[in-house]
Amino acid sequence: MSLLNVRPGNNLPHECNVIVEIPKHADPVKYEVDKTSGVLVVDRFIGSLMRYPCNYGFIPETIADDGDPVDVLVVTPFPIVHGAIIPCRPVGVLMMSDEGGDDAKIIAVPTDKLTPLYHKVQTYQDLPEITLEQVKHFFELYKALEPGKWVKIRGWEG
Repeated sequence: MSLLNVRPGNNLPHECNVIVEIPKHADPVKYEVDKTSGVLVVDRFIGSLMRYPCNYGFIPETIADDGDPVDVLVVTPFPIVHGAIIPCRPVGVLMMSDEGGDDAKIIAVPTDKLTPLYHKVQTYQDLPEITLEQVKHFFELYKALEPGKWVKIRGWEG
């Protein structure tokens, strides 16, 4: 099945399906699902040697301010393979912009059906502070060595 056929979920905005493009702790390679073929392709190599602090993906059939699907950071105890679909519960948003404009990142946790580990996480503030700082730090610096690219973090919102 093409990833283009995945639905966003049946309980939006409380739960959503996320297609993982980049696993937690992955090497600094940016993958994206090709909008025409639905296959995962290498978008670019990231100049900094930082690893992704959590799983990175998107909600299918959505469009964010930057024209791409809505980005989602999925906090899990383990990496999720790229191309996998994980049902999630959004708990906050990292407000940020880059050279292309607004580029907010939703932060989410797996649904209770997948694991009870995040049952008490209702907002981003319920996540460990170090997790939030690691995510913020990653996005502040991951484009630092790419000419003409920049990121401005405005902070977390619930």
